[in-house]
Amino acid sequence: MVEKQVAILLQQISELLTQDIPDSAGYRQFSIELDQPGDASPVAWLAAQTCYPQFYWQDRDGQQEVAVCGDAYAFSTLLAAQMFIHEYAEFPEISIWGLNAFTYQKQAQKAILFPENALFLPRIEVRLKQGRCRVIVNIFSPFSLRQEVVRTLAFIRALATPAAPSAVASRVLSCEHLPEQDQWRQQVVQALSAIDEGSLQKVVLARKSTLHLDMPLEPMALVAASKAVNHHCYHFMMAFSPSESFLGASPERLFLRQGQRLSTEALAGTVVSGENARIVNDGAQWLMNDGKNQHENLLVVDDICQRLQGAVDELDVKPAQVMQLRNVQHIQRKISANLLSGDDADCLQRLQPTAAVAGLPRHLAQVFIKHHEPFNRQWYAGSAGYLSLRQSEFCVALRSARILADRLELFAGAGIVAGSDPDQEWQELENKAAGLRTLLSGQVTPVVSQE
Repeated sequence: MVEKQVAILLQQISELLTQDIPDSAGYRQFSIELDQPGDASPVAWLAAQTCYPQFYWQDRDGQQEVAVCGDAYAFSTLLAAQMFIHEYAEFPEISIWGLNAFTYQKQAQKAILFPENALFLPRIEVRLKQGRCRVIVNIFSPFSLRQEVVRTLAFIRALATPAAPSAVASRVLSCEHLPEQDQWRQQVVQALSAIDEGSLQKVVLARKSTLHLDMPLEPMALVAASKAVNHHCYHFMMAFSPSESFLGASPERLFLRQGQRLSTEALAGTVVSGENARIVNDGAQWLMNDGKNQHENLLVVDDICQRLQGAVDELDVKPAQVMQLRNVQHIQRKISANLLSGDDADCLQRLQPTAAVAGLPRHLAQVFIKHHEPFNRQWYAGSAGYLSLRQSEFCVALRSARILADRLELFAGAGIVAGSDPDQEWQELENKAAGLRTLLSGQVTPVVSQE
């Protein structure tokens, strides 16, 4: 089991840390790798830990799974994280993990300023990739590496031995939508009016559903349950404390950078999915031939291509295909390009937020969202992932939720374009939120065709 291997590897790393370390500023990295069974998972290991922050990541293809905890250093911006990686380029395995917010806004009622980023260099990383397990210990101090080694050894000794991950047992006592359906209809009508007037081409409106539970919800239990049924998705989780975390099962890549090669995509246009093969096939055919959904997707394609101008010397847009998920299906067009420079901060600035989560024109859509949505998105519709010297990858933080002890806030959005119907878009919110909501005990949210 990976848990036993992690314990053995951490003991070996602890012995390495007793080497002579200078009493000066700097960075050191220790890592050990072993073969390990491909079906093992670090989920249970991370769930047992009581140190924060924590971050979990599994890419959409299931090729890489990572659990990290503790912060050796935190970064206020992606640019600062990028500069750190380049400063210590002799350590190409450095990875910085975390979240980027949708926008930086003030919450009107509580006057709380949310940070733009929650990015950190972890103390401990457990990486599973291609049948191998690697444990990495990062040590950084702007003052004294020797003192930081002492703290790191104490941190390692405090790591817990995992047990089997718990199942999701929380039940929903009540649910509140913000906005409620009548207010949602009004917002969609206002958006359609702005589109008819020509000030907007598209705007993505979101809903927050607050579920009150009978007991606190364990975030890694929800992640494990989601991984079992929500396939072809990025799975991510960031825990800030024992009572607060943000997680999701997102189908959408924001960008993958491998050296100078950039991969991104337009994922927009939605229809119901499910287990009935005939309904799924009929829905996919309808989606590929529906003018409203095709128009919505092409708006995103055009926007991405325009934003990348000046940053790439080659750009390739693949033909449309259907991405089938558990509750919904989407139109997907993959986009690749050669970057003029491997600048992750520039890629993020150009691509986030995409037209698939904000709208067009981007600035005017964001202004509309700020004025009309009755809640602050914070991490929802931002991005989650990592950056490193050789490769960086971020997904769009969709199909996501915020856990606050015994409350679960579910987020979902729908793209409003000319021809959108408020009630059909509301049902789209229900279908998208069902990806996580149906994992709770006793919860079954029906999905309805959007044809």
